[in-house]
Amino acid sequence: MKNWLFLAVAIVAEVLATSGLKASEGFTKLWPSLLVVLGYAIAFYFLSLSLKAIPVGIAYAIWAGMGIVLISVAGWLIYGQKLDFASMVGMVLIVAGVVVINVFSKASVH
Repeated sequence: MKNWLFLAVAIVAEVLATSGLKASEGFTKLWPSLLVVLGYAIAFYFLSLSLKAIPVGIAYAIWAGMGIVLISVAGWLIYGQKLDFASMVGMVLIVAGVVVINVFSKASVH
């Protein structure tokens, strides 16, 4: 169970770091730039911890999929970026894929 918590921390840290990329304005602003570096360091550290028990393909699929969805929502909420119908359908399909992996895959460790 703790490996899934590690993966969740990695996902949240990656989303925070990626959100900071836009705010850093090409690493010209100190605090958002520090958020990016620290966020990615935390993300990769906790992703590596999760890989002790979760297969790399499964962990990466979940990390990347949830990262895409969460950063899209963050861009919409924080930066006012638009999400059209097609992007929302795509995100629903990504989440559905993560659910299928977790519920039905025998490769996923629970």
